[in-house]
Amino acid sequence: MSGFFAAIVEAVSAFLGIIDPLCGPVGIFNLFAGNTLLACGDAGWGDEIALGFLVTASLAIATLPVGLFFGFFIALAKQSEERSLRLSANIYTTLFRGLPELLTLFIVYYGLQILVQNLMAAIGYDGAVEINAFFAGMIALGVVFSAYCSEVLLSAFKAIPRGQYEAGYALGLHQGRTMRLIVLPQLIRVALPGLGNLWMALLKDTALVSVIGLPDILRQTSVAARVTKEAFQFYAIACLLFLVLAFLSSLVFSSIESWAKRSEAAR
Repeated sequence: MSGFFAAIVEAVSAFLGIIDPLCGPVGIFNLFAGNTLLACGDAGWGDEIALGFLVTASLAIATLPVGLFFGFFIALAKQSEERSLRLSANIYTTLFRGLPELLTLFIVYYGLQILVQNLMAAIGYDGAVEINAFFAGMIALGVVFSAYCSEVLLSAFKAIPRGQYEAGYALGLHQGRTMRLIVLPQLIRVALPGLGNLWMALLKDTALVSVIGLPDILRQTSVAARVTKEAFQFYAIACLLFLVLAFLSSLVFSSIESWAKRSEAAR
């Protein structure tokens, strides 16, 4: 079985190597920086920076559904008739919007290790427990994103007239189907600009995970800058890569907004 999973990992790695936009067969570094410090392979730092680019993009993409999922239910809790749910949701958002993202990352990374260590000790396991840096970064950024996301979604919920809910109930739809078929499509359209801004902030916040050892763009370029003494060049590359991610993201969100507006016009 382990050989099967190893084969899957090798196949995925080979596929990513082919489509790698930086060090793949038609990658930018291979085509235009073959004789520089950005060369791929042993001759330069291209492979390391390409890995950092992949890690940063993967972390942001993996964090987004986590933040949206929790943010949606926190927004529901904020408008619940149950006072305890509203209070809990307000405490959650106040806490994670008030704490610096870096401090939240440290609390999650080190706190989770202590919590898991104590839980394992309670069942008789005395070995060391280490939390994966990628997982810790995803959870930390996810809870911060969800706190801000809940406020955006709460505003979107309030922008949807109460009559939309009543129309669904009048058609015989139960609460879940009314939410899925009537409310959610409108909610996405209203909340999309705010969620786009939060996504851009999330992309920038991924740079924080470099402090816990995750080989993202900032960490890889920082190592290269220290070794080569070419700090300006490598930090400029880091800036360029983040701007590329932001530009591609803006194209995606612009396409989604255009699609949402066309859908609204069609109705």
